[in-house]
Amino acid sequence: ANLLRSYSLVTEKLFEESNKPGVFRTLLFGFCFFHAVVQDRRKFGPIGWNIPYGFTPEDLAVCRQQLMEFTNKYVQIPYKVLNFLGANINYGGRVTDDKDKLLISTILQTYICPEAVEQRHEYKYSTSGLYFAPEASSIEEIVEYIRTMPLYPMPEAFGLHDNCNITCAQNEAMKLLTGMQSMVAAGGGGEGGKSADDVMDETAASVQERLPHPYPLDECEERFPTLYEESMNTVVKQECLRYNKLVWAMDKSLKDFRKAIKGLIVMTADLEECGKSMFVNDVPEMWSKKGPLSLKPLSSWFLDIIARCQFFQSWFDLGRTPPVHWISGIFFPQAFFTGAMQNFARKYGEEIDLLSYGQKIMSEITDPKRELPRPPEDGVYTYGVFLEGARWDRGTQQLEESKPKELFTELPTFLFMPVRNRVPTPSDYRCPCYKVLSRRGTLLTTGHSTNFVLYLEMPTDQEVSKWIKAGVASFP
Repeated sequence: ANLLRSYSLVTEKLFEESNKPGVFRTLLFGFCFFHAVVQDRRKFGPIGWNIPYGFTPEDLAVCRQQLMEFTNKYVQIPYKVLNFLGANINYGGRVTDDKDKLLISTILQTYICPEAVEQRHEYKYSTSGLYFAPEASSIEEIVEYIRTMPLYPMPEAFGLHDNCNITCAQNEAMKLLTGMQSMVAAGGGGEGGKSADDVMDETAASVQERLPHPYPLDECEERFPTLYEESMNTVVKQECLRYNKLVWAMDKSLKDFRKAIKGLIVMTADLEECGKSMFVNDVPEMWSKKGPLSLKPLSSWFLDIIARCQFFQSWFDLGRTPPVHWISGIFFPQAFFTGAMQNFARKYGEEIDLLSYGQKIMSEITDPKRELPRPPEDGVYTYGVFLEGARWDRGTQQLEESKPKELFTELPTFLFMPVRNRVPTPSDYRCPCYKVLSRRGTLLTTGHSTNFVLYLEMPTDQEVSKWIKAGVASFP
């Protein structure tokens, strides 16, 4: 539909104005196909774009005008210029996320390249071979070819894995169920059933009973004093304080809500919203503001908070930095990685600005807590990261295609080792690691994102562009 709409604005006269009608026709089809792809990727959610952008026909019109000018003016087609103008200015001007900027540049290079002009219809846009620039001499023939394309294209047409159809269906189902759930919340209990007040009170009581105990901060200061050579002491104290603030807020709001629902105190607007959220299994806003970034429903979110608190309780009981870290349990992982790098820089007298992390993927480790009883000499061991859009093959030691219906796969244990003036391997895929599946985030005043953590460098024997277009990312 997007392609047909684009060609409805094109006339035969446009081809007559070109000095190289064959080249112009091929590259114009590439731009139109690109326009359709960048718009339709939005339906796949965050794996399509970190942030959904509203590209317009005017973006395509400007690219068409520039294509005409450059093909007429130059003997050699300036592909780099066309790619830069299209991906960085005409379309890229509205793209704000740096990972999306890389993605849109990679997508456009698939269609605007010398191979597309030289090989013509033999150059395929995707692995299925269904999509290519047709050998056509008129608009009518091009439109006829477009009508032969699948009405509902598979994800491979966009460079994505077929599993993305499942992701798309899940997103649509979740929106539908969320709407139905909100309507249920607006009503009361049925005849013979529990009232909404009873359900909310029971949920509050269940959470209150299992609420973790706050960490004793005075003991924490004694066990983990601020030391120049051990930055992890500062990290663990900050993490304990963050979880304490969450536990305190939850404890106070639960007590007040249970009193208010019984009429002992006034039911404030915040307490009422807290109760409504618990009724529909959502995390109350007053808790989510204090807690770690999460998209989970209340039941899963609370279990996750318990597991996180248990991880730091074991760290507290140990009295020193553990040999291996569950990265999923850390509230602010950027501070954790900075602390590990500070330890290395201070130990060897290095400038921290010249350091970056080299990464070793330890595929031979299956149970890190048992198999790694001692910390590394330098750096940190971490586990608990999952991959979306691809899988890690422990046998070949590289990225491979996802298996059907396998949306997420667990990555092995990582050793993060600070290295001075390190140059990343160009053939490795720099896989972005985010805190949650939404991927999008905002930049804090500290220079850190609220969602993006760091890049994981993953060996691959395929073109890096394949994994960029597939939206491959990792999550703790």
